Amino acid sequence: MEILSASKLPAQKNIALVFTAEIKPAPGIFSEAEMEYLEKMRKTHTEQWVEVNQYTRRAFVFFIAEDKSAHIRQEKMRRAGATLTGMLNKLKEKEITIAAEEFTLAVGEGAALANYQYLRYISKADKKNTLEKINLAGVPKKEAEELAIQVRNVCYARDLINTPVWDLNAQQLGESAAEAGKKLGFTVDVLNKKKIEALKMGGLLAVNKGSVDPPTFIIMEYKSAKAKNKKPIVLVGKGVVYDTGGLSLKPTVGMDEMKCDMSGAAAVIGTLSAVAEAKLPVHIIGLVPATDNRPGGNAVTPGDVITMSDGTTIEVMNTDAEGRLILADALHYAKKYKPELVIDLATLTGAAARAIGRYGIVAMGTATDEQWSALDESGDNTYERLVQFPFWDEYKDLLKSPIADMKNIGGTDAGAITAGKFLAHFTDYPYIHLDIAGPAFISEADGYQTKGATGIGVRLLFDFLKNY
Repeated sequence: MEILSASKLPAQKNIALVFTAEIKPAPGIFSEAEMEYLEKMRKTHTEQWVEVNQYTRRAFVFFIAEDKSAHIRQEKMRRAGATLTGMLNKLKEKEITIAAEEFTLAVGEGAALANYQYLRYISKADKKNTLEKINLAGVPKKEAEELAIQVRNVCYARDLINTPVWDLNAQQLGESAAEAGKKLGFTVDVLNKKKIEALKMGGLLAVNKGSVDPPTFIIMEYKSAKAKNKKPIVLVGKGVVYDTGGLSLKPTVGMDEMKCDMSGAAAVIGTLSAVAEAKLPVHIIGLVPATDNRPGGNAVTPGDVITMSDGTTIEVMNTDAEGRLILADALHYAKKYKPELVIDLATLTGAAARAIGRYGIVAMGTATDEQWSALDESGDNTYERLVQFPFWDEYKDLLKSPIADMKNIGGTDAGAITAGKFLAHFTDYPYIHLDIAGPAFISEADGYQTKGATGIGVRLLFDFLKNY
């Protein structure tokens, strides 16, 4: 998919325009009769695309209603872009030029993201979408390029998540990150099992005990010579490439989607790729502990006690609460960088999904008000919105164990928060935990979020770092 800047509307190629309550004169684009037709359609087709077949090309016009929130208007136009993509592919069109004034980038973004397909295992070539090029009229070249970079790396993250574990185990995830780093200009070091053992990462090693595939610990770094931050920002992504639940086995229904349990890892790898490709003036580090969680071999059992890399002992009450075990080792490792801020992303708890569904990201942590405000703003900008949960000390009491320093679950109440409090135990820096269990993987397409992996987190973090 190409996304390009265009100085003006083409004379003979497909175009898409957006009007608000009043249709502006468009000399050279529409005839008088076409303008009368559009004025008539505006009264009955608000928030819909109207097609004008001009024989040498197709013109698509969208009438947007007034909204109080600029963020909601932008999101509506992304979704309008997704609808436009569906129309263009149905018509077997290859190219569109979008002229939507302040909405041009939003329409283009929605159109491009909706055009994503995961076709790795599809043998029929005719399944491929026809849309190949989106031109953004009046958008500066740099902005068009940044949008293209963002879309490309959201799609890269989606590809990683959508790939089954047979073709993307922990080692292969590391290889993909290393390939991206070599191509785009960030360093990648993939630690093998021996090095993980040397670091005494008891959580990652324990979760891996049921698997025949070894774990990896992926360390990525991008540092611009013009970095605005003196201390690095560290991103940590949960990399459970497949989650059966271990001996606390998940139900069969829904287990086929558990290749998505590395969505946090994919978001971190995708963000590092986007930031490096765009050459943003920041210093960031990405950490991904990776393994699958299976009930085979010498799998960790409920009731076992493990020792984490910081020396904390954990009574494992549920082997399906494995993500926090591998993330804890990574969060402790992050201390060595003396970071300005650490953000983790994880499909961590069903409690988060049940609390707010797929409409936002459950967030909590110890970051400063300024850091929270900046990330919240990026959540609005990208519509990957945050819902900040309380993080009171009392929640940690639910993790007390009679035989170890902590349990790995806190009981039936406040599951998303106790998971976050467990992770916070391993931090000594400003910290934000993002539980993306709700929006990371969806069963049906919704606007520009295609069925399966959404790549949630890449757009949020790219915007946050771009505006840092």
